[in-house]
Amino acid sequence: MIRIMILSLFLALSTNLVAQAEIELKTAGTFETGIFDESAAEIVAHDPETQRIFVVNANDSVVDILDMPSPNALKRAKGISGNTILQINVSDDFANGGINSVDVKDGVVAVAVENEDECANGFVAFYDADGNSLNVFNANSENFLEVGNLPDAVKFSNDGKKIIVANEGEPCDTEDPPGSISIIDLSSGLASATVTTMGFAGVPIDPDVIIHPGKSPEEDLEPEFSAFSPDGTQAFVTLQEANAFAIIDVTGPSITQVVSLGFKDHDTANNGIDASDRDDAINIQQWPVYGMYMPDGIASYKVSGNQYYVTANEGDARDEDDRVKDLTLDPTVFPDAATLQMDENLGRLQVSTILGDPDDDGDFDELYAYGSRSFTIWDVNGNLVWDSADDFEQITAALNPDYFNSDNDESTFDTRSEAKGPEPENVAIGDIYGQYYAFIALERVGGIMVYNITDPNNPEFLQYLNNRDFEADPESPAAGDLGPEGIIFIPAEDSPTAQPLVIVGNEVSGTTTAYRVKFSKKNKKK
Repeated sequence: MIRIMILSLFLALSTNLVAQAEIELKTAGTFETGIFDESAAEIVAHDPETQRIFVVNANDSVVDILDMPSPNALKRAKGISGNTILQINVSDDFANGGINSVDVKDGVVAVAVENEDECANGFVAFYDADGNSLNVFNANSENFLEVGNLPDAVKFSNDGKKIIVANEGEPCDTEDPPGSISIIDLSSGLASATVTTMGFAGVPIDPDVIIHPGKSPEEDLEPEFSAFSPDGTQAFVTLQEANAFAIIDVTGPSITQVVSLGFKDHDTANNGIDASDRDDAINIQQWPVYGMYMPDGIASYKVSGNQYYVTANEGDARDEDDRVKDLTLDPTVFPDAATLQMDENLGRLQVSTILGDPDDDGDFDELYAYGSRSFTIWDVNGNLVWDSADDFEQITAALNPDYFNSDNDESTFDTRSEAKGPEPENVAIGDIYGQYYAFIALERVGGIMVYNITDPNNPEFLQYLNNRDFEADPESPAAGDLGPEGIIFIPAEDSPTAQPLVIVGNEVSGTTTAYRVKFSKKNKKK
């Protein structure tokens, strides 16, 4: 039985006092672009000095700047246009091809922009919180620094002295540019910033890291999202399609290792999945399938002196997938293959065709599905500490069974079961009175999962909130938030209301929504 509850959490504030806190998300305000299914609200960032939210609007190739006098009143102040990023002494080598990411620290806004020539390097451009270019680089007073090909995510360290850029390096028309990771060093000030861009040549790579046939690791590894350690000396970068982390020594800087995340066994207790969109039912059960974690978003925290990384395990294929029913299964391993390959069982499930045939005899001895339909806590070496098992499907099934595993651009039932289920997309972590909370965004069915992760070995589920009306027309404002993509936590000391907030950018509905983190605190004698 799924128990949905709010827990009382106890934190010792001193030898004499205990703070008792209960938290839950409450929807506050929403900014609507009015643009449906065109990625008009993706990555979000917050500047506490000006109380502005910066939102990547890929549809318009701008960063929307939203004023937030309160979480109930988000309104657009202006925008940073990608078409004016390189307006001063621009060379033909750098033409704007689209904005992918944004972050802000101490009033400096960093924007990741891909090159119009998709085979060429991209850049990170800098602005103040009003959207004015910070033209401080070199004799030409440019406002950008060159990084690697297709910069997909940009992130400041906690102290603001470093920026990490995940350069995805996806295949382009004529070649497959290398994926890379850039470290921008701001220790001596913005005007003296330096860039180190690192590829994967010569980096130790675990044997289970997924490399596509005919590709080198340098070509095939595609950095996705990144997270600094709280002290800024280490970073983890997700290599989603490779089911791996790149571990970064930021002080070097260098890529020290690429570690495989291993696989989740969906044929064990509490790790089941609903594998079919053709069974007309919610059917979460064990199947002889392995899940590739393939995380997208990542965040970090430190508790009891130990550092951890938390991932949202979305999964992603690159044209190497097929349905189980279209594969030849090894008759010894799968004596019941005919039954398994029925549409109402495993037949419709999308799995990898480059894994599962270890003896290379043309039939599949193992099945590997995309994503693990969970979030996971990892240690500093990339070892699994805890995984949420089948929580997400069990909880969404219990709370909203009519729209179980719905898609994000239409209200459906069970249509995502054959793919990646609810698709955990991104994660943010908040510290509230010494208790650590994970807020995980589900891209398909929508909504935010809330867990207390203070004990990384025993996280506790607190809440699932979905600001979506499945009965409304998905293209109308009444439908609410569809396709959450970017998520951040704002601590009380940085909030306009002195109350913690969570901000979410929703790419399908084109909305940015603020959530209040409600809690009550009662001090009592220990």
